[in-house]
Amino acid sequence: MADLLMNSFVSIFQLDNILFIFLGVATGIIFGSLPGLTATVGVALMLPLTFGLPPTTGMLLLLAVYCGGIYGGSISAILISAPGTPASAATVLDGYHLAKQGKAGIALRMALFASVTAGIFSALILLMIGPQIARFALNFGPAEFFALALFGLTMIASVSGKSIIKGVIMGFLGLYVSTIGIDPIDGIPRVSFNNQYLMGGISLIPALVGLFAISEIMKRAQTAHLPRDEQNKYEDAKLPFSTAKKYIKTILKSSGIGTFVGSIPGTGAAIASFLSYNEAHRSAENKKAFGKGSVEGVAAAEAGNNGVTGATLIPLLTLGIPGDTVTAVMLGALMMQGLTPGPQLFTDYPEVVYSIMIGLLFVNIVLFIQGQWAIRLFVKVTAVPVNVLLPILLSLCFIGAYGVNNTLFDVKLMMVFGLIGYFMPKLGFPITPMLLGIVLGPIAENSFRQALLLSGGNWMIFLTKPIAAIFILLAVFSFLLPLLKPYFTNKVPIEGEEEDVLK
Repeated sequence: MADLLMNSFVSIFQLDNILFIFLGVATGIIFGSLPGLTATVGVALMLPLTFGLPPTTGMLLLLAVYCGGIYGGSISAILISAPGTPASAATVLDGYHLAKQGKAGIALRMALFASVTAGIFSALILLMIGPQIARFALNFGPAEFFALALFGLTMIASVSGKSIIKGVIMGFLGLYVSTIGIDPIDGIPRVSFNNQYLMGGISLIPALVGLFAISEIMKRAQTAHLPRDEQNKYEDAKLPFSTAKKYIKTILKSSGIGTFVGSIPGTGAAIASFLSYNEAHRSAENKKAFGKGSVEGVAAAEAGNNGVTGATLIPLLTLGIPGDTVTAVMLGALMMQGLTPGPQLFTDYPEVVYSIMIGLLFVNIVLFIQGQWAIRLFVKVTAVPVNVLLPILLSLCFIGAYGVNNTLFDVKLMMVFGLIGYFMPKLGFPITPMLLGIVLGPIAENSFRQALLLSGGNWMIFLTKPIAAIFILLAVFSFLLPLLKPYFTNKVPIEGEEEDVLK
């Protein structure tokens, strides 16, 4: 075993492997930082390059694009309030506020530090106990998936400002939007108004870009002609070690959450990010800072989504089951190389498997190196005058929305969500709960209905399965805690003008 690990370690440092890892990370950062061009798109586009490469080199290239893409989404989320990937949706909640406070450098470097730490953590877990986690993840069925999604939805209570009622209303609006399209069980159109484009459902990227980027562009456009010397001020580029060390507990906890969620097939980085953010908010000493520019919030969100990167390989390599859409593409890459994922892969091609797992550690080291350079480059956007920057950002938003399905309909959807993101906060309705409904709604609905079908309509399936019951109890506790806390602290909640968490 020791010889196998040593040979695998040495093979990583062949010149072609190093070059392709550097190429992959740079490509991933670029794809991730541009709204609409997700990590999945980057990996899919780089797939043809692996045809003539050795299996180890080809997989390291795709893994580098994957890790770079997940981190890259935080760049646009922090700088322009447009999540480059769905995995960075939670990062925008605090990252953009830090950028507006002149702390874009702190936010970007914390995102990089948390991403690399979580990536290494996840890779080590993959290397040490991957098969054991994969076997446990097989215990997750529809009931467990529903309970997990329900637990994520309870974050609505903590991001609703002073009026939980309005937050819940927006959460239900997001859930309603997530039901548009073909019914996943019955296969019939619903809420599509006989529109062929709506039958495919609402794409997540146009919704995200509209709710956050377009609405912010509309706000900034109103005062773009006025002199704003402090608008794009860039300060605090360095991240002191003392600051990074302060949040290491949150980063490690979020890394664990991301690794756990990533090892469950069919979940993904978006839900891991929100669950990590919710847990960090629950246990934070300064809860009021979340949603207004919390460095801890950025650290939690980025550690959560990057903790998924290594964990998704656990079910892929050990069971042959892709953990998410990116690893589904990687499954195709392995099959093209004549390698069949599963238990036999560890016995027939151990040198390839361990080279991939050890190489993931090196990929994250390269990500840290290139990320430092990327921060210095991308942060220059904050020095561009607002009246010049806004048209450029608007063009990127249109391109990103159009590129999802190559239809102008998605661009129109983006503008509709932009209007929602602009007007609803003015009426006191927070946007974040709606985002949660859109992201987690499909997982919750599909799993809920599948569980009832399996149980013959018996709702007790959610309580008789231990894992599902635990998550449901956690969800109830998480939802009720913000409601009951004022009474435990002898404070009577006052219904009034809500404090918009995105403002």
